[in-house]
Amino acid sequence: MNDIKSKDTFSEYHPLVNFLFFAVIFTFSMFGMHPVCLAISFVTAVGYYIKLKGKGGVRFILRGVIPLLVVTSIINPAFSHAGVTLICYLPSGNPLTLESILYGIAAGFMLTSVILWFACFSEVVTSDKFVYLFGRIIPSLSLLLSMTLRFVPRFIAEFREACEVQAALGRDIKGGGFVKRMKNAVAAFSAVVTLSLENAVETSDSMKSRGYGTAKRTAYSTYLFTERDKTALVFIGFCALFLLAGKVSGGLYWRFYPNIRGALADPLTLALQAVYAALGFMPLFIDIREERMWKRLKSSI
Repeated sequence: MNDIKSKDTFSEYHPLVNFLFFAVIFTFSMFGMHPVCLAISFVTAVGYYIKLKGKGGVRFILRGVIPLLVVTSIINPAFSHAGVTLICYLPSGNPLTLESILYGIAAGFMLTSVILWFACFSEVVTSDKFVYLFGRIIPSLSLLLSMTLRFVPRFIAEFREACEVQAALGRDIKGGGFVKRMKNAVAAFSAVVTLSLENAVETSDSMKSRGYGTAKRTAYSTYLFTERDKTALVFIGFCALFLLAGKVSGGLYWRFYPNIRGALADPLTLALQAVYAALGFMPLFIDIREERMWKRLKSSI
């Protein structure tokens, strides 16, 4: 792996396919607490994020995601003492229960999965795709959301650039005492915030001058809805309906309090888990299939 982003075939699909895939994944990642589904969501999110970001994605997972998962898992049993399976008593006198520990771990996997899927979403559904999907329906809101999606990576890049300028002037945020480093970091952060606000005002004035949102919007687009997009859309729709029906019927039922209980090895539950895994691995499957196809074409030349 390297720092250069690898080619992602799923990103080249129609924006509607990309958006609906993430909409379904977000929904079931945020509102499902079944442990197997949480594990599937986490594994697929990690795999796709590494596919998109390469070595940088591995660093982010090891330095950011895993510590957050550990902290979240520890916080819940420290403050929540519900559950019937007593393990021991904390020094504060509060009980430590198995249910609170497992719920904390589940909450940690859910939180980190959603963060990783959102990071993948910001890479795949670019601001251009978002404006294409919603520009004609809600022009002002689509512009605001597209600017928001672009803000974080742009802010990070500008902050790094400001830190490099500070370092060239002898005000490095990595050297010297703690107070000095904090002072230099605050100066760089303040400069970037000021620049971001100025860019936002300039963008707003520019779009207002062009009459954005005052009339029916027309736009040139290179996005074509092809047969492969239709196939992908049908598959996503089938998975969404099947998972929704299964969840409503109790096939993914799981609870942690007051005691652990839920569907685990029922035929319906196993089928739902298989469909959820197929949906989560969909972008990676598409990339693997495309890579194998290119290898066959190259070998036949």
